[in-house]
Amino acid sequence: MQPNFSRGFPSAAQRSPAPPRRHARCPARWPSNTPCPPQYMAPQTQRAIAHHNEAAQRRARKPTDKNIPDGIEDLIIGEGVQQYKSLQDLEKRLDAAVVRKRLDIQDSISKTVKKYRTMRIWITNTVENQPWQGAGNNPGSGRYKVRIEGRLLDDNSDPTAHEDAEDAMEQDKEGEQTEKVAKPSRRFSHFFKNITIDFDKPANALPDEVKPISWNKPQIPPDATSVPDNAEFDCINFARSSQENLNITLNLVRDEVPERFKLSKELAEVLDVEEETRSGIVLGIWDYIRAMELQEDEEKRTVRCDHRLRSIFHREQMFFPLIPDSIAAHTSPIDPIKLPYTIRVDEEFHKDPTPTIYDIQVAVDDPLRAKMISLLQNPEYTAGMRKIAALDDQLALITQALQHSRARHSFFTALSKDPANFVRRWVNSQRRDLETIMGDIGPGGDTNGPEFRRGGDGSVWDTDVAREAVRYMLARPDAAGAR
Repeated sequence: MQPNFSRGFPSAAQRSPAPPRRHARCPARWPSNTPCPPQYMAPQTQRAIAHHNEAAQRRARKPTDKNIPDGIEDLIIGEGVQQYKSLQDLEKRLDAAVVRKRLDIQDSISKTVKKYRTMRIWITNTVENQPWQGAGNNPGSGRYKVRIEGRLLDDNSDPTAHEDAEDAMEQDKEGEQTEKVAKPSRRFSHFFKNITIDFDKPANALPDEVKPISWNKPQIPPDATSVPDNAEFDCINFARSSQENLNITLNLVRDEVPERFKLSKELAEVLDVEEETRSGIVLGIWDYIRAMELQEDEEKRTVRCDHRLRSIFHREQMFFPLIPDSIAAHTSPIDPIKLPYTIRVDEEFHKDPTPTIYDIQVAVDDPLRAKMISLLQNPEYTAGMRKIAALDDQLALITQALQHSRARHSFFTALSKDPANFVRRWVNSQRRDLETIMGDIGPGGDTNGPEFRRGGDGSVWDTDVAREAVRYMLARPDAAGAR
């Protein structure tokens, strides 16, 4: 009987007597879509494949059943089996509850609504070397300095309360260190990805005096341990030469994740909002389709367009997976926040200077979001799951040992009750197993020949087919009972 060989490669006895060269490449005639035979593989590749196959075999042989086999209750003294089954039921309910809660947390994180807080912005300027300050001998040396500062107001503060701006700024400066220690807060630059200061050009102004000032938020890698100095700040300071009042406009481009977009008039009529994220737009259109019952009966992904949807998609029917790409024409970036300010250099203003104050709304993450993310990314959870997996492996090994002990107990119990009939049945069972292993012997074949009684190298038992058949026979569920 010729043994079967995997992968279609010849056995070592049928190979060419010429030994292959070390590190030889595959011959040119070998098909490109099939792996190289072992004799043409590099030693490193052969070792890697062997290690991978060995690991796969170990995983396949690893027991996974943790259920106690039937009939053990009658053989074990006490209520250990009933208690173990009760613990298994409790474990299943606990696992289901943990998985459900983790899914709920993940869903809450993805659907967390942005919270909005008030940011107060102070804009003020000082002057030096102006003509009214005694710099008449050098009339072109007048300068001004502008300071733009923004801070988040506390949740319990009243944005509409009238308070002295200078006192508020002094209190913020005095309590800045304490606030950083007690409650870390996002800085002014965190909420914007671009800040631009535009100047109104007077008739007699020089180009350098009215050149725009621009700042773009730098890209910070996620694994960065520190941020550059120009990425996080609370105030902007700049100085230029001028002896005349200047009008400037502070443009603030929001930095929101996910980004919101301004909707067209047609899309805003469907969603009933003027600004929304892309995922919110798609979800809103889906809710509108379901509310108006616009889905086709047979193909649910096909949508019948009513007069509102026709004004957006310009067709009678729409395939829902194409909607995210089709709404791009109806979205545009949100307009930046524009804050006007007049740089005053005259004497009358600086006798009692008053800063210009603006309150704007900025989006902040829900405080619960950080706590939920910390729950999902808790390293103790991963360590606990590894311990649970190790305990599960131990339970599987113990359960396997119980199955083997039960099989031995059944074997010796049946042998003690009726030795003659048991041995007869056992011999017949072994004969049937032998016939199954040596599948090429038909009915009535002789399995008592010398080739079957002889063992060792070169016998019929020293073949891959026999070893594989024995392994499969021992792995059968009823093999333990037969033995």
